[in-house]
Amino acid sequence: MWTLTKNKTWSELQKFGWVSDMQGVPQSPVHHAEGDVYIHTQMVLDELQKLPEYLELEEQQKEILWASALMHDIEKRSCTFKDENGNIVSPGHAKKGAMTTRQILYRDFNVPFEIREGIACLVRYHGLPLWVFEKPNPVQALLRASLEVDTRLLVTLATADVLGRICSDKKELLYKIELFKELCIEQNCWGVAKQFPSNLSKFQYFRKDEQSPDYVPFNTTKSEAIILSGIAGSGKDHYIKKYFPEHAVVSLDDMRRKLKIKHGDAKNNGRIIQEAKELAKVYLRSGTPFIWNATNITAQMRAQLVDQFAVYDPLIKIIYLEVPYKTLISQNKNRDFPIPTVAIEKMIDKLEVPKTWEAHEVHYVIS
Repeated sequence: MWTLTKNKTWSELQKFGWVSDMQGVPQSPVHHAEGDVYIHTQMVLDELQKLPEYLELEEQQKEILWASALMHDIEKRSCTFKDENGNIVSPGHAKKGAMTTRQILYRDFNVPFEIREGIACLVRYHGLPLWVFEKPNPVQALLRASLEVDTRLLVTLATADVLGRICSDKKELLYKIELFKELCIEQNCWGVAKQFPSNLSKFQYFRKDEQSPDYVPFNTTKSEAIILSGIAGSGKDHYIKKYFPEHAVVSLDDMRRKLKIKHGDAKNNGRIIQEAKELAKVYLRSGTPFIWNATNITAQMRAQLVDQFAVYDPLIKIIYLEVPYKTLISQNKNRDFPIPTVAIEKMIDKLEVPKTWEAHEVHYVIS
């Protein structure tokens, strides 16, 4: 069974730099009268371990939830400031915190992929039960989250987060969490990922605000477009040779080498990407199955490709490849064309693992 640390005493946890960084990080006295993030996190962990919902979990789930609670406000240290009205706010701390959590668990702890991503997603969505009804499309926001995170664990974390603070509206916040739970039950995603009639149905639902999640669209997809995703050195070229030797390939690295353009040359890289997109269009128009071979480590990068490919109605697959951190560094050094280690580290810092709603199919190849 995986555990972040067997010694969960607070004196031991302070040895982690990112825990000690919580000291002195201020919070709103209205919503967090208990004090700084350091105090709040201790209170959340204490409250979590008293909850019946937590005590009933299997041991591995307890460890996942405990680590998520420890790290849920990890990036308030970088996102906290006073707004124009003098209020202490921390916008974006959950999204940035999820990325930092992923980096720490990948680099420093070599955490199994599913466990790591489970923790990162709990950090990412820990505030959703309180704010889901303020979203432009609450149901869509919930269903997207259900594909990434266990909503039962999310509600338990959100409950501990509320109990582990001093505020005047605690009852109201707990009521919001109950409403969130009811919405999960109503939408058939309480503790499970939302099930769609088909991958095409799922793909279209998250691209059209007005579409019902139960709608069954007619399948008109033609051919196949595969988008590889993974940090340089994770084995994408080898994967193509082994599993897709007959597919056409659009490789940004090959095009760079052909034109003798360095990896960090931003100006000429734009030219390479444009030429690659034009080649992809040729394959899409002719119905030729092809692979787009590049790092594609951010959601924005992948979304741009998916939007451009979707016009031609192919079956779009994203295949994400990952190897352990030490293996990644070693494999990069042994490549024919290695990338500077500092560039690899920057990629890790930017990495957003693909989610299943980003394409018709998303596959994870984890070494």
